Formats: sequence, structure tokens, C-alpha cells
Amino acid sequence: MPDEYDYIIAGGGCAGLSLLQALIRAGVAEGARILVVDRDAKEANDRTWCFWEAGEGPFESIVHKEWAQLDFHSDHLSRRLDIAPYRYKLIRGIDFYRHCHAEASRMPGIQFLQESVSEVFTDRQGAGVRAGGRTYRARYVFSSLYERPEPRPGKHWLLQHFTGWVIETEAPAFDPAVATFMDFRTDQQEGTTFFYVLPLSPTRALVEYTLFTGELLSTAAYEEALGGYIRERLGIGAYTVAEREFGIIPMTNHRFPARNGNVVYIGTAGGQTKASSGYTFRNVQKHSAALAESLKKEGHPFAVDATARRFGFYDSVLLDILAHRSLEGADIFTDLFRGNRAASVFRFLDNESALHQELRLISTLPTLPFSRAALRQLRP
Repeated sequence: MPDEYDYIIAGGGCAGLSLLQALIRAGVAEGARILVVDRDAKEANDRTWCFWEAGEGPFESIVHKEWAQLDFHSDHLSRRLDIAPYRYKLIRGIDFYRHCHAEASRMPGIQFLQESVSEVFTDRQGAGVRAGGRTYRARYVFSSLYERPEPRPGKHWLLQHFTGWVIETEAPAFDPAVATFMDFRTDQQEGTTFFYVLPLSPTRALVEYTLFTGELLSTAAYEEALGGYIRERLGIGAYTVAEREFGIIPMTNHRFPARNGNVVYIGTAGGQTKASSGYTFRNVQKHSAALAESLKKEGHPFAVDATARRFGFYDSVLLDILAHRSLEGADIFTDLFRGNRAASVFRFLDNESALHQELRLISTLPTLPFSRAALRQLRP
């Protein structure tokens, strides 16, 4: 395996493979030498990605299931959301990995290396990585590897952690046309806590238990909560667990750097995880497309998002409220969906709304707690 490449992607998960696909679609990968380094072979169905999207996206061919109708529940509101023009989509990890590797196999210049990356560096000659006792160099390195930053005043670090079961029943128990987007009708003692239910067929569904808190729970606590919800809220007594998943997503207003020299950060390391909700997949796709387009047109991957500061401030304010628990997350999302069309909320959470739309949406939330949180975030 040669040591010199045009581009190296450190991390072959969602962010790394999404960028690789964007480079292929933009024509940047044609004739280029690209190395993707990851410690895992990515041969297991280890996660699912859910996101809302209007129209067809770059991974439409591998969308496992989608819904045009979503239900929202809390102690104060139960509503079927009108999400048009969006549809809520689910992609399985294994389908994503296989699709990306199959597309890459058609490009002779793309290689994969299964090793742990011990170092990512930049210097006068470009950038590189060290993995498996060897050094690999490139013009640019795209890295999704990150470490938790040191605590700083005004910076919050919550965890979105979730356990999901794909359950199967003998008799029909689900409506495949309707998914439960958020169900807050559960104990909120730990912090923002909800379930969602994604029916894959009348007898099969992904049921997930999600929390926004500072600490993880025990395995037994996750499983007890899931079992109780399935039994008591869904009214299902007999079922089998066909698949299990567990995940942790950082929710932070820490400003991750866009790059360091010729190392460009992607995924969570590049600030693409939505601090206030944890949603990442759509942000990763937009960021990947922008980097590929910048390489194609400008010759460098230093794309700049002009809206990042404004939406970053909104995220910081909401994260501040969740961290201090000056309002409960269940109440915030209830107010958002009671006072606004779901499409408006989705557009805002996708960082695609206009200022006047944002002011309208913010006006439906409690003024005093959000004003205090905003002042805390504006304070040096």
C-alpha cells in the first residue's frame, strides 16, 4: 500500500463515508488517490439513522422505511403532525456501509485500511495520519476523530443516549404508515426523556428509549424502561427482540474547529451534530457536499457556512436551558409543536429557516427562561 494520497479520511463511519460519496458524486474522486482508515470493518448493522427530508436525498436508494405521518405525545399535547413537504426516513447502518463500499469499489484510486488511527497531523507539506505503525500523507486529511474538550464556563456537554429494540409480534400491533416521533409520557426525573416508535411492518417496529442527560444509565435501567413502555403504553405483552442497538451522541455548544492547517474536521468533530437535538445525518450530508464542491471549484476544502454562528447561538441557548433545567425539554418541544407547523420546526432544526421565521417560532416559547439563557450565553 503506498504512503502518498491526495486525500485521507480518518474514520469510516457516517461522516467519513458520506464525504467519500460526496467526493464521488462531485467528480473529485475521479483519478484521485483516497485512503479511508477505520479500526472497524463496518460489516454489522450497528445503528440506524433517522432524519426528515423534503424530496429525494443522496441515499434515497437505501432508505429502509419512511413515514409521511408522525405522532407527538406529551402530558399536555397529543397530535398527529403535518410534516409535508418532509418525510421521516430511516436508514440502517449495514445498508449504508454496503452501499458506500460498493460505490467506492468502482473507483480504483479508493483504498480502505482497517487500522486504528494513532495520530492526525498537519505540517508544511500537507497533512497525514499514523496508523498501524506507518505514516500516510496527503494534501488534505478529513478527520471525524474527536476528544471531549475541557470544561469551560458557559459550555455545556450533555449526552443523548439511547437503547433501541426491534421487536416482532405474532399478531399485527403497529400501523406502518404512522411513526411516533416523540412520546414524553414517561418519567422526566433524569432529564429530557422520551420514546419513539418506528413501525417497519404491522408486526415489526423499532422502539427506542432516549435521554438528554449528563450521565448514562445502567443496562438494566434502559431495558426496564423499554419493557415497561412496550407493555404499558403500547399494550404489547408477547414479543421477541430481533435486534438491539445502543448509542451515545454528544450535545454540546463547544465550538469545534473547522480545520487545523490541512486537517479538516467532519461529523461531530467538525461541529455537525445539532447541539440542541443531536440530529447529525442531514448536517453531515450538507457539510460533505459543501466540502466536495469547494474542492471542485476552489481547489481546497475550506467551505464556510455563513449561518453557523446564528444557529449556533440558538442551539447554545436551548442547551443552556436543558443543562440548567430551567425548563423541561418535554415542555419546550410541546410548545414548539403546539404553536408551529411541524415543517417550520423541522426547517428551523435543519438551520434552513429565515430570520423572520425564527422570530415567529421563538415567540411561541416562554420568554423569561429563554431571555436569561440568552444573556448567559452572550456573557464573555
